[in-house]
Parts: sequence; C-alpha cells; structure tokens
Amino acid sequence: MFFSILYPAMLFLLIAGGASEKELVEGTSLTLPLLMMVSMASFGAITAVLVGNSERIAKEREKGWVRQLRLTALPGRGYVAAKVASAAVVSLPSILVVFAVAVAVKNVRLDAWQWGALTGSIWAGSIVFAALGVALGYLVSGDAVRPVTMIVYFALSMLGGLWMPTTTFPDWLQSVAKWTPTYAYAALGHAIEGGDAPHLKDVGLLLAYLVVFAGCAAWLYRKDTRKA
Repeated sequence: MFFSILYPAMLFLLIAGGASEKELVEGTSLTLPLLMMVSMASFGAITAVLVGNSERIAKEREKGWVRQLRLTALPGRGYVAAKVASAAVVSLPSILVVFAVAVAVKNVRLDAWQWGALTGSIWAGSIVFAALGVALGYLVSGDAVRPVTMIVYFALSMLGGLWMPTTTFPDWLQSVAKWTPTYAYAALGHAIEGGDAPHLKDVGLLLAYLVVFAGCAAWLYRKDTRKA
C-alpha cells in the first residue's frame, strides 16, 4: 500500500514540488506538474498491478493452488481475465491520491471531462501491466519473482519517461522509449491534459502489448497447470 499509493505522491512532490506552474517543459505543451501528475499516477497504478500480481501469483503456485485449479474447468483466458480484473481494482486509489496531491499542492486545474477521462484512461491502461504481472508470476519461481519483477518494473518506468521527461533523453533513446508500453500509457493522459483525444498509435500499441502479455500469461498458466 505504501509503494502503490503514498510513494508515487511523494515522488510527485519531490520532482514537481518546486517547479513552476506556468513554465512549459521543453519539447512539450505541458508544465512539469501536469506532466508528472500523469506520470506518477501511471507509476502508482503499475506498482499496484504489476508488483502485487506477480508476487501474489508466485505465492499461490508455491502453496499448490495451481494443483487445485487443475481439477476445475477454468480455462487459461478465464484465469488471466479474473486476475487482471482483481488487480485493476487496487490501482484506482493510487491514481486518485496523486491527483488530489497535485490539486492541493500545485494548484492543478482541469475541466471536469479531463479529470474523468484521465482517471478512466489510466485505470483502464493499467490492465496491460496487470497481464504482465500474471505472466511474470508464472514465468519465474517464488524466490526469483521479486528481483525479476523489480528489474522489469524500474526499467519500464525509467525508459518510458515516468520519472523524467523523455525530452531529456538522447535522440536514439527517445526513439526507443516511444515503443515502450509505459511511454504509450503515460501519453494517453498527456494528450488528455492538452485537450486532445489519446493518439491512436498509443492506444494501438497498448492493445498490442495487452494481447502479447495476456497471451503469454494464459500459455504459462496452462503450461504450469499441466506440470502440477
């Protein structure tokens, strides 16, 4: 709860607390508080669904839960859908807390439709990383799941520009970052903050990652069940 709800809000204050509320970040049409509000809300949602899901599933495997599921008719896609849906529930508080801190401390103001669209897009987008969490939970053992998940988690967060604007990256790294799921995820909110609809490229990229992660998770679940 600390890392998924309080930590992102603390990082927002650390990064954007002393930033100007009017000066635009170079290469963007947003101020640093606006930019980091979406980035930290996305970061918190990823923490809740990715880290929590992978570790919870690894523990279930150790306790023999897979052997119990083997006796049921539950298909892989049903299992993945249930895990993704349950993980998405816990991501909402982390989003709302960051928004509340941004409004109270940095005087962030948006239209009502923007707040609704931001909350919906970040919440819905978190299912991509929930599916990745399921896949990681079945890919590695219980002892290895935490370090492996943390490596993936921090790498995606940094490369996707959640901790700092990608405009500060070298040109070649900016090109790479634009194809990461975290960059596309945050880009949904950044577009809404600018008064636009999310770009089709970012939506399409997230859907593609969702299909890949969910497909891998379902395959690994079935494979683990056959071994149980």
